[in-house]
Amino acid sequence: MFSKNKRYICLDVETTGLSPHRGDRVIELAAIMVERDGVVDEFTTLIDVECRIHRDAERVHGISRAMLAGHPKPEEVWRRFREFIGTAPLVAHNARFDLSFIRHELGQLGLELQNPEICTVKLSRKLYPHLSSHRLESVAQHVLGEIPAECRLHRALDDARLLAMVWVGMGISFP
Repeated sequence: MFSKNKRYICLDVETTGLSPHRGDRVIELAAIMVERDGVVDEFTTLIDVECRIHRDAERVHGISRAMLAGHPKPEEVWRRFREFIGTAPLVAHNARFDLSFIRHELGQLGLELQNPEICTVKLSRKLYPHLSSHRLESVAQHVLGEIPAECRLHRALDDARLLAMVWVGMGISFP
C-alpha cells in the first residue's frame, strides 16, 4: 500500500513524432498528482512549439498545429511543470518514451529531471505476466475491469488520469 503522505505524479505526453533527438517535441503534457486518498491536483496544457507534427502522430492523438496556437510556449510550461512535480516520483506507462522527451525539453532550458521514476509497463509485466498486451488500455481493463466511458485514449490528460487510476488500482508503493 501507499506510504503515509506519499505523493506520486502520473504523467503522459503527446508529441510531434517518436524521437526528441530528431527534433520531435512535446505538444501536450498532463501530470496528475496522486496521494493516498487519490487525485489531489492536475497540471495539463497544450504547448505551442514551432515544429511540424508528423502525420502518423497527428492520426494517433488528433492534435494539429492550429490547435497549438495561443497556448503557452515551452519555456513557460516546463518551468511550471518543474514546480508542480517537485521531487515526487514520476509514474509513466512506458516511462522511457515519456521521460526521454521530458528530459530533452527540460535540457533545452538548462533544467534537469532527477525525480525517481516508475514504469507501469515494467510493473505490469511483473505483476500480470499472463496478459497478452501491456498497453495502457489492456492493463487498465485488467486492473479496473473497464476503461471509463468518458476517457479519450491517446490524449495526455485522459491517459494520465487513466494511468492514475491504474496506479492506485495496482496498490504499489514507492519506498
